[in-house]
Amino acid sequence: MNIFEVLGLIGGLALFLFGMKVMGDALEKRAGNQMKTILGKMTSNKLKGFLLGAGVTAIIQSSSATTVMVVGFVNSGIMTLKQSVGVIMGANLGTSITSWLLALTGIEGDALWVNLLKPASFTPILAILGVFLYTFQKNKKRADTGLILLGFAVLMFGMDMMSDSVSSLQNNDNFTKILTMFENPILGVLAGAVLTAIVQSSSASVGILQALSATGKVSYAAAVPIIMGQNIGTCITAMISSAGANKTAKRAAAVHLCFNVLATVIILPVYWILDSIFDFAISREGATELGIAILHTGFNILAVIILMPLSNVLEKLATFLVRDKGEKEHAKLLDERLLATPAIAIERCRVVTGEMAHVAMDAMAMSLDMLSAYDPKVAQKIMDNEEKADKYEDRLGSYLLQISTNSLSEEDSASVTELLHIIGDLERISDHAADMLLSAEELNDKKLSFSPSARHEVEVLSGAIREILELSLKAFEEGDLTAAVMVEPLEQVVDKLEEILKKEHIQRLQRGECSIEMGFILSDILGNIERVSDHCSNIAGCLIETRHGSMDVHKYLRSVKHGDTEFSDYFSYFETKYSI
Repeated sequence: MNIFEVLGLIGGLALFLFGMKVMGDALEKRAGNQMKTILGKMTSNKLKGFLLGAGVTAIIQSSSATTVMVVGFVNSGIMTLKQSVGVIMGANLGTSITSWLLALTGIEGDALWVNLLKPASFTPILAILGVFLYTFQKNKKRADTGLILLGFAVLMFGMDMMSDSVSSLQNNDNFTKILTMFENPILGVLAGAVLTAIVQSSSASVGILQALSATGKVSYAAAVPIIMGQNIGTCITAMISSAGANKTAKRAAAVHLCFNVLATVIILPVYWILDSIFDFAISREGATELGIAILHTGFNILAVIILMPLSNVLEKLATFLVRDKGEKEHAKLLDERLLATPAIAIERCRVVTGEMAHVAMDAMAMSLDMLSAYDPKVAQKIMDNEEKADKYEDRLGSYLLQISTNSLSEEDSASVTELLHIIGDLERISDHAADMLLSAEELNDKKLSFSPSARHEVEVLSGAIREILELSLKAFEEGDLTAAVMVEPLEQVVDKLEEILKKEHIQRLQRGECSIEMGFILSDILGNIERVSDHCSNIAGCLIETRHGSMDVHKYLRSVKHGDTEFSDYFSYFETKYSI
């Protein structure tokens, strides 16, 4: 090879890797909703887990990325080690789709339909269409589709450049000798593993092998161990990613390594022995792009067939390799590994925000109970919950801001904004719960109590605020827009009740039935309750507006109060239910 061919090979490899990265990222962004749906169907059933792994990898075009994601799931407690085994097996098979796309470069023939299938025929059209969609379309989904087409076109151009640059090697005896060395199973496996560990992608290393096969000098005898080594080399990404994770996550990465090593240890000797006995003629023939794609897929299918029934053995082997040191470990709340897949990282944030909602709203419910029966132990729980809510807001806020630095789809961007608003409201609810506790402590310390009529009024108001908390939580956790729509009318009833209680208190003062000191405490209680109802209204309004493609919560709240029949009906219902 001369210097220009070497530069062509390097340039082709750079374009190939860049195109694969661009296409994979765009596919991942474009398929955000599907990724969330697939994640929601996660199960301990091995077959479904296998299909999950294959599906996700087919979408994002990288078994390494899927396995890193799995390590993040296990580290966060979303997935168990048992669940991860099937998903990892599926990831190995899902990555084979890239080799089939690249096999199109090896199509030969003069027929019109054959020429149309050649990348040289359709790649320029895809590139032009991709540029048009990405440059001129304001719709983000169409722009992402343009990036997918552009990434694929660049990938194919890079593949062609690599194939053209190595074509002169077909008559090079030294090159032939080097490739013949890899017919030695051990050397072939090592070569494949090292190459994949360097480029951090089995899809990319298989593509490089397919490009080299254009010389006609890569025999099937050399291709078989190299492909097996490539599957082992792709494990390095997950192994590196598991550093710093808990032991269960490290075991998930170990499962990936054990699966590929065992598959190679079982299948390669069988192939080598049979080839030695029967001397397969095809083993000495030059491998084609299509042949390599078939080998890659066939090896992964065979590995799954052999090792799927032994998934428990893989799990035990990983447990043996990563020993339990006796330390108590906890699942990580939000794992940085999930940031590589924004759609799934956002879904994880939604789950954690649900946990925060329970913490904040439980604190508020306990504070309401403390007004009638003070308990020091419950008081400590309220303060603990308030502290937890602060930590949740800090961690979620930082994590969501990290997610927002990525290029997100419109829907994912709206979800990040929605969650940032909601965690702020939830944190304030926990703050008001702590403020309510102070009022309860003052009542207890000063041996004060409400008059019978005031106690009844506070109980009615407490019932309304408990329901508004429940409706807000249901709206968020279940995506129940009916519950969300009911929040604002109830919030207006709470405001009305607050005014009624203030007037009733003034009348009791005038009759000498209540003290000014109790009035100050009641005022604090009413203020906190009213603000909590406002935050619940913000949460519900945010959820409704996000579903309608807007984030102007205040505009929505103004609109529903004027001439909305549904709002009026719910307001009348709650006004009757919580009448004094």
